[in-house]
Formats: sequence, structure tokens, C-alpha cells
Amino acid sequence: MTVPLADKKLISRMVFTNPLHFLSFGFGSGLMPKAPGTWGTVIAIPIWYGLSFLNLPYYLVATLVLSIIGIGLCHYTAKKLGVHDHPGIVWDEICGYLITMISIPATWQWALAGFILFRFFDILKPWPIKWLDKKVHGGFGIMVDDLLAGVFALGILHLVLIIVN
Repeated sequence: MTVPLADKKLISRMVFTNPLHFLSFGFGSGLMPKAPGTWGTVIAIPIWYGLSFLNLPYYLVATLVLSIIGIGLCHYTAKKLGVHDHPGIVWDEICGYLITMISIPATWQWALAGFILFRFFDILKPWPIKWLDKKVHGGFGIMVDDLLAGVFALGILHLVLIIVN
């Protein structure tokens, strides 16, 4: 059964009754009527902060595991909704932000800088992000553009860290 995009009540009911949809929709943040990807990234901040206390190898494993799980989650929810990359699916934003923040100091200033940079690359989608977004399908296709946006943002944050240290 696919769900019409306009049926917001049915989508909301699906999200809050199915734990897989609940995760795909970023604990419900993807249901926000405006800028669900931004709200999904907001939800990623406390997740990152909690994971930031892990040693780097554990943080990397956690991010990898969440990203791999995300491929299946996003694929499942997109298939049930009948839409390749429904705007409410924001698990990819969560994982992209976690990549952005690899080895970044756990302060509000760095969290904000990472948020801004990740959203910039996720929205703008410079090459090859836009190409991947259009050419790669399924759960991996939903995830890959945000993961790469996270890599771009991560690179800039680390350049800034090098400059300021």
C-alpha cells in the first residue's frame, strides 16, 4: 500500500505507529510542515553530543552502523510511502550531521558551525552530490547525498580547526 503525499494524517499515523517509520522520520521531526530536513538535523545535534563522549573508533563505528541501518530504514519507508525520497525521511540528515561532526569539539559554537555547513551542502548539493542524488536510487540513494554533504562539511570544519589551532 502506498500513501498519497497529501494525506498528512495517514502519514503521521504511520510514523507514530511503526517504529521503522518513526526512525526514518527522525523521531517525528520529519513531520514538521516547513523544512523537515532542517528539523531532522536539529534532532541530530543531541545525538551527536551524546556520541561525542565516545572515543573516536567507537564514534566512527556508531556512525557507520547508523548509516547502514539508515539505508534499510529509508528504503523501507520510501517504499511504503511510494515516494523515492519523501521530504519527511530525515534519518539521512541525522547521519550526514554525524559525519560532519567527526572529531569536532563538543561546543555549541562548533555544533552550530557544523549545522550551518551541513545544511548548506545538503541544500545546495554541489557536484557530485546533486549527481548522486539524481542517479542513485533506493535506500542508498536517499542516504548517499547527505553522507557526502557531511563529508564536505567535515572537510571545511577540519580546515577551520587547523587554522584556529
